Amino acid sequence: MSDSVITYTVYILADPAQVWEALTDPAFTRRYWGLSFETDWAVGSQMAWVERGARTSDPEQVVLDCVPDRRLSYTWHTFTREWAAAVGVGEELRAELAGQPRTKVAYEIEPVGDALTRLTVRHEGFEPGGTLIGMCSQAWPMLASSLKTLLETGAPLPEEGVAGSGPGPEPAV
Repeated sequence: MSDSVITYTVYILADPAQVWEALTDPAFTRRYWGLSFETDWAVGSQMAWVERGARTSDPEQVVLDCVPDRRLSYTWHTFTREWAAAVGVGEELRAELAGQPRTKVAYEIEPVGDALTRLTVRHEGFEPGGTLIGMCSQAWPMLASSLKTLLETGAPLPEEGVAGSGPGPEPAV
């Protein structure tokens, strides 16, 4: 991790198609992340994030790259008052997050031998030393670990600290 980029890699006992499904299928994302995406995954398409009853959409929330089973990239979500109320974020923190530059996340999915997949998450464009990078740097290892655990065992990590809440008192963003 640098002061404006988070990179996290995890090895998963699953094939790339299963990892892709876990990243894009709402039934999977709700289980390990506590949210789902509404999009057709076509490059340029808008994305809505649905989390704890709040639907967050914005014209700048879009799919940037999409190659099934290999790569996926999109802009990070918009910090609306509805989102904040749904996940328990106070207005002061929400306003601070909303004032930071929009970031983007990219997933690289690579087969490793016959049984493993290497998933690399790269989240970039953060304000150096800002609150958002601090929150996301705590959340990504837990989210990736929960995805891995779900694919390998059939159950995600326990909700405490993962789905929709992030580690500690701050919600995953």
